[in-house]
Amino acid sequence: MTQVFIDGSAGTTGLRIRERLEGREDLELITLTEENRKNPEARRDALNRADVAFLCLPDDAAAEAVRMVQNPDTVIIDTSTAHRTREGWVYGFPEIGKQRELIRKAKRIANPGCHASGFIALIAPLIQADAIRKDVILSCFSLTGYSGGGRKMIEEYEKPDRSPLLDAPRQYGLFQTHKHLKEMTAVPGLQNPPVFCPIVAPYYAGMEVTVPLSWADTWLRPETALEIYERAYFGEKMITVAERPDESGFLSACAYAGRDSMEISVWGNEDRMVLTARFDNLGKGASGAAIQNMNLALGKEETTGLVR
Repeated sequence: MTQVFIDGSAGTTGLRIRERLEGREDLELITLTEENRKNPEARRDALNRADVAFLCLPDDAAAEAVRMVQNPDTVIIDTSTAHRTREGWVYGFPEIGKQRELIRKAKRIANPGCHASGFIALIAPLIQADAIRKDVILSCFSLTGYSGGGRKMIEEYEKPDRSPLLDAPRQYGLFQTHKHLKEMTAVPGLQNPPVFCPIVAPYYAGMEVTVPLSWADTWLRPETALEIYERAYFGEKMITVAERPDESGFLSACAYAGRDSMEISVWGNEDRMVLTARFDNLGKGASGAAIQNMNLALGKEETTGLVR
């Protein structure tokens, strides 16, 4: 029986992973008592007994957990930012490039960031098709539900006497130093980070990542962009390309809440267009992606236990 340990199972990502795994008969979860959850020796033992260990921790704690692992057979899937562009780690986005084969062989897998997942899904195929220059400076607008901010933000939004400022969308990352920018630049192969505008809104889960393009950025037109995506994601089970999602002229950011898949669409005209990826920030943007990576690393059907 495959042994799985979730280090940091009390956080939102860890809880969603646990929910997805608890009903599986091919896995056995290693659990720690509440008193041992932060005990270094108990964690060390669990990490080294595990066939797969999910790290759902802050960056420094994730790096510390990696140093605890001496078992060469333990597969580590880190959901923090700590190792996403670090040498020796495989970036866990199987649908781009040759990542699927690399993930299957990897012992160290860095799970993608939520905003970054949408941006990379949109931009990597265009870079590969030479449809945009690597030195282009793109912009990215991304809406997320408040669950993306973890337990503290969830509690803040769900207080009955919360601040009225939380009743409207709030932009953050204003100084253009957001922690996802490194992977958003390095993974698709861009030379410059995008101008990134993340926004948290007063709904629980769901993400909508948008990249606008004009004739100055690319020779593409909406129909040719759509063709590139259809080729890039042909046969994929967790990413679909939708020509025109019908929501009466609107595109809801929570349409994929509760699911582990992603939808890509293209909108616009010959002069300007927008590329959009919709998914759950806790699904394909976090826990769902982590489980997909685990399935690949264990040689299982990669959608096992996921909600499409």
